[in-house]
Amino acid sequence: MAKEFFERHKQPWKSDEAGQLRTLAAKGHGLKAIAKAIGRSEESTKDFAKKNKIEIAKKR
Repeated sequence: MAKEFFERHKQPWKSDEAGQLRTLAAKGHGLKAIAKAIGRSEESTKDFAKKNKIEIAKKR
């Protein structure tokens, strides 16, 4: 399986991306859905959320 390409790879987070992350996390969306909506990798999204103390729902 080939790795996905993320257009924003290793780029700083923009304020609108951070806002979208907060909004989607508050609505209870999971990591995968949030990362896809923002156009970031799951790892990047998880790291940013952790640094900024944003809770992301655990989806099973």
